[in-house]
Amino acid sequence: MAIGSGLGSQLGLAVESVYGTYVAPTKFTEFTKSGIVLRKQTAQSAGIAANRLMALSSRRVPTTQDAGGSVDLEVVNKGMGPLLQTLMGTSVTPVQQMATAAYLQTHTLADTAGKSLTMQMGVPLTTGTVTDKTYVGCKVISAEFSCEVSGMLTASLEIDAKNCDETQTLAAASYSNMAPFHFGQMGLKTGSFGTETSLDGVRKVSVKIERGMAVDRYYAGANGLKAEPISNDQVKITGSIEMDYVNTTLDDLHTSDGATSLVWEFVGPIIASTYRETFRIVLPAIKVDDAPPSVEGFDVIKPTYSFTALYDGTNLPKIEYMSTDVTL
Repeated sequence: MAIGSGLGSQLGLAVESVYGTYVAPTKFTEFTKSGIVLRKQTAQSAGIAANRLMALSSRRVPTTQDAGGSVDLEVVNKGMGPLLQTLMGTSVTPVQQMATAAYLQTHTLADTAGKSLTMQMGVPLTTGTVTDKTYVGCKVISAEFSCEVSGMLTASLEIDAKNCDETQTLAAASYSNMAPFHFGQMGLKTGSFGTETSLDGVRKVSVKIERGMAVDRYYAGANGLKAEPISNDQVKITGSIEMDYVNTTLDDLHTSDGATSLVWEFVGPIIASTYRETFRIVLPAIKVDDAPPSVEGFDVIKPTYSFTALYDGTNLPKIEYMSTDVTL
């Protein structure tokens, strides 16, 4: 029996080969909060009958349903591949670095057609029995990564799912020895693409990736379930940088509206040779939207610069992930 509280919950993942078709979870991800739930739409008959004061219970019908919500987690040094692939769109095979135990995943921005997950939540009753909430056809429609002084690198993912299937067998959770990326490993670089240099004074960074999708593709003959969401808007990547006012690098870019490449990375312990555990977001062109520094009292000036990532015409945004994962 499990602990009859959130302490007994679990989240398992599996990459689907067909959208909305269940695949038994093979990876289990630690998370801090999950809000994924079944969402049903119903219709109630409004027929008038003599002296009937209320609508009939038997005349309410479920018409369509799907599932969705947010999942918050810490970004760790193993097992992130399925989520990153579903967010970014590229079909990724980890590439072994020389003959070492280090494998590099490069998740370049692409369309996410055909990329979906089975996500199985184990939700405990107070008795210790863990109920199965299996969500199929899970698409990552947005993700926000954030890290600040003394904190972990966290991710908040917005999930859209085809359905909730409660008839599956709850998989037995098992966990590898995972470690989170954190502020002590964080670096931020700006400059020309490929030759970026470190930016000093950075205290907090956040990057949000939003994928506009048609998530309401309900058609006749589908038993009230939707077809796979498809892209219906340009990808929006925005973020913010909070720093002490130690230089005018970003301030000057705000003034000129010039573009710079941005590399936000976390470099951890050595896996083998010169290869280290790494999580890296590369945005080849960003423009600073606001705000220039202002004086608000006696303290050190701490501007927060918001930015928008754009396409430089050649290089696409990507997330690089170095780990010991041989496969996704």
